[in-house]
Amino acid sequence: MADGYLTTRVLDTARGVPAEGVKIALYKVSGNSHRKIAVTVTNADGRTDSPILPKDQFKTGTYELVFFAGAEPLFLDEIPLRFGMADPDAHYHVPLLLSAYGYSTYRGS
Repeated sequence: MADGYLTTRVLDTARGVPAEGVKIALYKVSGNSHRKIAVTVTNADGRTDSPILPKDQFKTGTYELVFFAGAEPLFLDEIPLRFGMADPDAHYHVPLLLSAYGYSTYRGS
């Protein structure tokens, strides 16, 4: 079994606080096929209560996190982030830094 896992966090950089209540969906991507494998919501710290892809479900490959940033037609409403995970024993952390008109991400620790 792999020891890798995936976590995420959403920070509201416009207000300088964690983004609570953001729905996040995780998809396994294979070519043009997307298979939803998890849905969660951020807590008061902008994190999920547990890894979005825990060790017992971890597999290498291409994934996509979709962050549902707004419930109404905002400039940014759904933000997809596609990334690869090649190391079966690594902790992958993919945070989202969010404001009303932009976002950034990186491979965190």
